[in-house]
Formats: sequence, C-alpha cells, structure tokens
Amino acid sequence: MWAIIGLGNPGTKYTLTRHNIGFLAVDALARSFGGEITKSEFKALTLKLKADEEEIILVKPQTYMNLSGESVVPLMQYYKIEADHILVVHDEVDLPFERMKIQRNRGSGGHNGIKSISEQLGHQDYARLRLGVGRPANTNIPIPDYVLQNFLEDEQNKLTDFLNLAGDAIESCIFDGVERASNKFNTKTDEVH
Repeated sequence: MWAIIGLGNPGTKYTLTRHNIGFLAVDALARSFGGEITKSEFKALTLKLKADEEEIILVKPQTYMNLSGESVVPLMQYYKIEADHILVVHDEVDLPFERMKIQRNRGSGGHNGIKSISEQLGHQDYARLRLGVGRPANTNIPIPDYVLQNFLEDEQNKLTDFLNLAGDAIESCIFDGVERASNKFNTKTDEVH
C-alpha cells in the first residue's frame, strides 16, 4: 500500500492558500478516481482506492501543518506502510509556481510540515513531491505570511493544469518508481510544462 500525504491546514479560510497545495493536489487526484477524501481517522481525512492492483491511501492530516507527523506516523503504523511507500506532497517556495521536484531523503528546508513528519518518523528517508509556489515579489512580505495568502487570480487560472500534472507525477512515483518519476517530472529551471 502507498500513502500519498497532502499537506495543508484544515478550514475553509485556508482552502486556496499556497500552503494548501498539497491538499489541493490529493483532492484533485481523488476526483480523477471519482472519489472524495472524507473518512476521518488518525487525525486525518483519508480515501482508500485501488489502481492497477495497487492499494493507495490518500491522506490529508487535520492537525494543522506544524503537527502533520502526529497524524502521519500512527496511520503508517496502523496500515503497516513502510517509509519507502509514502509520498508527501507539499508547497515549496524555492521553486517557481508550476514547477515541481520529486526527491527522497532531504532535509525540511524550513517546511514545518516536513519537519514534523521527519521528527515523528525519526528520519527523513521518504519521498516528497515539492510543488512550486514561488517567493513573494515584495521581499518585505515574510514567507509564513506569503504561503498563507490565496493564490493570485492568474495562478488560480493555471492551478487545475498544475494539479493534474502533480497527479501524473504521483501516479508515476507509484507505478514507475520514485527515481524514474523524478527523471520525468523534475523541472529544470529553464523549462516550463
């Protein structure tokens, strides 16, 4: 079984914020399978589905970002999911909007959701899909404030395509393996999908 963990904050006021792109990505993937992530367990909302005989659980921790690990680790233990079968999907300010990067065994880069999961797991050897949200054009805006702002209208118009591409990347991680998926989907700085 694979666990695909989208990071975000619960509550409607956060729905379209940059910090919630992980939630948005797993929601889009659930819809593509005709489902919705609504089952409540282990301080998370989940949806179990099957694709080509592969069992997948989509997870949206409801603990708020900084405590994501409190939901993820008990869920992994209950479903007996090994670290090499989890993929955490989250926002990344160090990548421009519409860019993505799949990586394994990396530091948190200051991302509190990742920090919480790594602390609870006791290691950082798991895969991540980092979805670019860019940095603020106004350098006076602190990053924590910026990621809690809604996407701009121009970004919202492009969001569906970006989330669909993220869904393709997630499926590639599951069926092709993380390394092959990263070769296929990691965007170089000079190319745009």
